[in-house]
Amino acid sequence: MIQFSPEKINKVNEIIARYPEGKQKGALIPLLHLAQEEFGGWLDAPVMDYVASLLDIKPIEVYEVATFYTMFNMKPVGKYVLEVCQTGPCMLRGSDQIIDHIKNKLGIKAGETTADGLFTLKPAECLGACGYAPMMQLGKFYKENLTIEKVDQLIEELRAAAATAN
Repeated sequence: MIQFSPEKINKVNEIIARYPEGKQKGALIPLLHLAQEEFGGWLDAPVMDYVASLLDIKPIEVYEVATFYTMFNMKPVGKYVLEVCQTGPCMLRGSDQIIDHIKNKLGIKAGETTADGLFTLKPAECLGACGYAPMMQLGKFYKENLTIEKVDQLIEELRAAAATAN
């Protein structure tokens, strides 16, 4: 059965309490973030149904939000999600070459995860850092003014960090 840990349930209740009675749907995005964090980095239908039950809304209302925003993963992802901006300003500064390089280096296509489960390549729409293009988001961090060399260094650092963690 899907259920938040006791610590997360306390956080869920705290978030829901921020909204007036009948307006608890406003807590949906924060709860989806918690659910994605708690249940393996992605949101499958049973997890989204659970969130809907917590908010007393229809599951379709959760699906609509979760599938709209690229920050939510609808399938399993790697330990590190490389979200490379692919909109105009970043493309003008070479993000398409960065994406192609990552595909070739990791042997995956956009939206795929490496066999070792470490990396997922996820092209993204504007990440709001056009002045630092090309750029990617890696978890909570932006990696800006990317070059092939910077990407290679980042991938090696992440591999080393994953090896040390195991």
